[in-house]
Amino acid sequence: MEERIERTALKHLIHTEQYARKVLPFLKEEYFSDRLEKLIFREIALFYEKYNAQPTNETLAIELNGRKDINDAEFQSITSTIATFQKEEINLDWLIQTTEKFCKDRAIHNAIMDGIQILDGKDKTHTPEYLPELLSNALSVSFDEKIGHDYIPESTERYDFYHKKEERVEFDLDFMNRITRGGVPTKTLNIALAGTGVGKTLFMCHLAAANLLQGKNVLYITLEMAEERIAERIDSNLLNVAMSDLPELPKIMYQDKIKRLEEKTQGKLIIKEYPTASAHAGHFKVLLNELAIKKSFKPDVIYIDYLNLCVSSRLKAGSSANSYTIVKSIAEELRGLAVEFDLPIFSATQTTRTGFGSTDIGLEDTSESFGLPATADFMFAIISTEELEKKNQFLVKQLKNRYNDPTINRKFMLGVDRSKMRIYDVEQSAQEDMVDANQQDEPEKSVFDNTETAKRLNKFSDFKI
Repeated sequence: MEERIERTALKHLIHTEQYARKVLPFLKEEYFSDRLEKLIFREIALFYEKYNAQPTNETLAIELNGRKDINDAEFQSITSTIATFQKEEINLDWLIQTTEKFCKDRAIHNAIMDGIQILDGKDKTHTPEYLPELLSNALSVSFDEKIGHDYIPESTERYDFYHKKEERVEFDLDFMNRITRGGVPTKTLNIALAGTGVGKTLFMCHLAAANLLQGKNVLYITLEMAEERIAERIDSNLLNVAMSDLPELPKIMYQDKIKRLEEKTQGKLIIKEYPTASAHAGHFKVLLNELAIKKSFKPDVIYIDYLNLCVSSRLKAGSSANSYTIVKSIAEELRGLAVEFDLPIFSATQTTRTGFGSTDIGLEDTSESFGLPATADFMFAIISTEELEKKNQFLVKQLKNRYNDPTINRKFMLGVDRSKMRIYDVEQSAQEDMVDANQQDEPEKSVFDNTETAKRLNKFSDFKI
């Protein structure tokens, strides 16, 4: 079967131009198992590259006859094979799909064999650390249908796009939805900037919990805390139980709350831990493919806690690259991952030392790299002071926003219940000092209107919904 597909592919590379132009960018010489078929493919590809046209059986035979690495017997075998390549009708869609499957199968097979060579120490070029990237590249083989937007011919499609409701992952916070026009779109990188202990993990755990209640599939990647610690924070948020009280919660009550939570959402939450400074976008790509295969799980949104604890697949461990290059590379790889898997990614970064104690953080306070805000689609600062802590609030400031005008609601207050790892909207009176020329009208009331409302919730009551 495999050999027939190889021969069929070679035949139609010569006789079916539409097929050839579609698959040639993805076909590789190493996918062909037979040496002579490798040579035929190489000459076909070279002919297209040199002349931008299909070779004929005759021109292909002439080109091959000029090679010095084949003997007379091999040349006779090649010409006999080429002679069988006659033009014939075939279902083009089937042929392309079959060729794509062939490429995928061969890529995975070759990756496994190369991996064995690496593990056996026979590959002197790569170390075992290269294996995740090797497998990820193999699993990602596909024929990309989209090769660009043709401006004039595709104007109708573009007009329809303008009037199509864009798929977004919504917040459960009024002002966050306001400034993003209803949530964050897919294929985006969204970054929270805060000092140590201010609430980066709290913010992401809250958003992940809210997404789960919305019926979304959520992947939470942690590089700082254990999986159980992240799950503990999300338990506290969703079950409305203070973290300090979770050990006191009877098992039967805990199981009952989890059961009722399961009934309230169709979404799933996967929490995956990596050691600090050990994982990059390539590892996350492998994880996504494994989750799809083993659990039939495709996330709608990914949280990475947090960006500065990742590494770059482009840079070797111990590299002398400066912090700007490192952080920018990590950000670009994460955004590439968001684009490839068609989902939004949330992450966070530390403030600089000067920004840590500041009440007015700016982009210049981004730790280590100004290249991060250049790559991110949406970036906001979480600011806390002693005064705000007493009020159970923190200040959010927009730093960059590709979804809306960042001067509208540039700053606003959110309530925080650190005991239950929750964030909530506050009364409009808390926003009075934030009002500027562009501030919009009072937002709709949320379920949690103020700090007192949150305090009145019983520690073992039902979910926040």
